[in-house]
Amino acid sequence: MKRLVWILVSLSLVQAAPVWQQSGFSNTDGWTTWAHRPEIAPRTYLETVVSRGEAGALAVSGNSNSAAYGGWERSIPVTPGKWYRLTAHYRATGVTHEGLQVLARVDWQSAPNKRAGQPDYAWKLTPANDGWKRIELEAPAPANATAAKLQLYLQNAPQGTVYWDDIALEELAPPSVRKVTVAAVNLRPTRSDDAAGSVRKFLDLVDSQVAAGTDVILLPEGITVVSTGKKPSDVAETIPGPTTLSLGEMAKRKNAYIVAGIYEREGHALYNTAIFLDRKGQLVGKYRKVYLPREEIEGGLTPGNEYPVFNTDFGKVGVMICWDIQYADPARALARRGAELLLVPIWGGNETLGKARAIENRVFIASSGYNYPTYVMDPDGEILSLARQNGTTAVATIDLNKRYADQWLGDMRGRFMKEIRMDVPTEP
Repeated sequence: MKRLVWILVSLSLVQAAPVWQQSGFSNTDGWTTWAHRPEIAPRTYLETVVSRGEAGALAVSGNSNSAAYGGWERSIPVTPGKWYRLTAHYRATGVTHEGLQVLARVDWQSAPNKRAGQPDYAWKLTPANDGWKRIELEAPAPANATAAKLQLYLQNAPQGTVYWDDIALEELAPPSVRKVTVAAVNLRPTRSDDAAGSVRKFLDLVDSQVAAGTDVILLPEGITVVSTGKKPSDVAETIPGPTTLSLGEMAKRKNAYIVAGIYEREGHALYNTAIFLDRKGQLVGKYRKVYLPREEIEGGLTPGNEYPVFNTDFGKVGVMICWDIQYADPARALARRGAELLLVPIWGGNETLGKARAIENRVFIASSGYNYPTYVMDPDGEILSLARQNGTTAVATIDLNKRYADQWLGDMRGRFMKEIRMDVPTEP
């Protein structure tokens, strides 16, 4: 049912009413050029050879000027409060960091040269064809907006040129609520004889406390070792393996996704791994903890080396494990790859940094911990549900389509995607 709802929501957004569109450029009628100062104005011109179909495209060149910033603009009338989608296609050459240097956005206007609300940035990118890429945004016009100023820019790319073509502004139906119910488990079992006994205690709690209709069940880190008195090497197993099978049966019974931390053995390597199971109990994938603390490295564990994002029937999900929360790049990588919800099996850690990861990346975070709070948190860093006592669960229904916009900063999810500086070297 959840999958059907998400598909229907997606289809409703696709059924848009064109407000304005243009493909091919024989002239620049209706378009103007912009730069904050003449000294940093890029070269703007009508390209007659490069196009995506019909002849002509709008071109912006850095013109060997590292300070160049600006490009093409056009204003289109809009209705306050209505939702709109901007799509634009571009082809860039000589641009080293497209995500930062190629810019398409809507600067909402209440009157000529008077801003309404805050600009919205196009950041959702998909390849088109013949070297072209499609970039888009979906956003509501602010309450006092009467026009959408479409801005197609190039910034700080001295050897770069970007060609813009096949551009459209469409009116959308407002996005439907995309509800997801998350249950995070707070349990530190009393002494267990072995891994299977520890896992059984988690399953018993899930059986008794997690209601039908829950979409995601999150268990902590290392559920096969906690309270057993054993070492990771004693309980490490293959994936799939016995714990995968036991959790898979529970996922099937609850018709829910399950994420849990175990220890994985592959050849000579041991990994601190989170397994991700679907509603049918099948293995969707796994995440191997990238950031291992000193103690785990000295204990013989091997770090992972990738940040996978998992597609579910309600959206995109990323996983981090414990010490990952101490560093900015795991959450950043997952958010940049489209994750909307981060699931964190965790032993213990810095609560302030956990909150920071939600705020800076504009994602929901759910954690399941022992010496760390078990909660569901929104992109503003507000805890929606908190399980304070051992043997309880934090349950919250979140809306992945909810827009978290700041009055002064705008929609930081889009700004984050377009402003994050991945081009500046961080190593000495």
